[in-house]
Amino acid sequence: MKAVIIRKNASDIDAWTLAERPAPTPGPGEVLVRIRAASINYRDLMIARGLFGGDRKNDLIPLADAAGEVVALGAGVRRWKAGDRVLSTYFPTWASGPFREEYRATAPGAGRNDGVLAELVVFAEDALVRAPAHLGFDEAATLPCAAVTAWTALFESWPRPAPGATVLVQGTGGVSLFAAQLARAAGLRVIATSSSAAKIERLHALGVADTIDYRQHPEWHEEVLRLTRGEGVDRVIEVGGAGTLPRSLQAVKPGGVVSLIGLLTGIGDPIDPMPILLRPVRVEGVMVGSRQSFIDLLSTLEAHAIRPVLDEVFPLERASDALARLAAGKHFGKIVIRLD
Repeated sequence: MKAVIIRKNASDIDAWTLAERPAPTPGPGEVLVRIRAASINYRDLMIARGLFGGDRKNDLIPLADAAGEVVALGAGVRRWKAGDRVLSTYFPTWASGPFREEYRATAPGAGRNDGVLAELVVFAEDALVRAPAHLGFDEAATLPCAAVTAWTALFESWPRPAPGATVLVQGTGGVSLFAAQLARAAGLRVIATSSSAAKIERLHALGVADTIDYRQHPEWHEEVLRLTRGEGVDRVIEVGGAGTLPRSLQAVKPGGVVSLIGLLTGIGDPIDPMPILLRPVRVEGVMVGSRQSFIDLLSTLEAHAIRPVLDEVFPLERASDALARLAAGKHFGKIVIRLD
């Protein structure tokens, strides 16, 4: 079978290379899935650059997010049958409840665990969820990390935002756009930031009325306060990290929540805790979500007929171009690699 591997000792966006690998066989309690599409997350770029996941095995198969169809069952499998359309889960052993450290080591496409960027992949039968009927493989492959993360940040922390509450999303990557779509479906007001006039027009087309160009307004938290009449937002979907967190702490209302998800602006910068203490604000890290969270998300996507926003779809032979597209930072929505 064909698979993409990260070459030994490679540490940048040219690390991916197409290779031939033996086709796997499912064992007891396992399912063989023909992968039809996979999507890229920012962590996959960090892995390629050697900045995420610790010690990386030689010739690691990357990516955690995939959609495909069941082609063979191991002994004892009852949950699935051949032909079922399924999705991978980001933490295969996290069924429900709070996150536990032991789940981290099971994430595919990082460390010692091969991922899903291969024509055939074996999964434990309870490491999969059913793909929503209204989405094709390309769209469905975007859900396991970004969409579940957005769902968890919005709806699985206290207080759960009520209709009319205000959510700030940063940029136009996968998590931010999923958060905007889910928030609007729940009757929340969305404010979005971007540095591109073209992307702002696309945000308006998605129904996001309030946008801020952070190049024109580098102190963009002041615009957030203006749009909320000085009150601030109820929730911030914080994907920037150290470079944007100080302004997020100013943009959120007293008693509001900053859901810390991404590190796009880097790590290591000191953060002044005073705004957290004085307002008071809750800052919480979001670690994707459980399989039950994924199932709850899928019910909402189907009920509201929400479709993921795709930036570009690449064939498997151009997988490294897909990674370069992410590295360039010009995407709007999710980047997908098609394997059929």
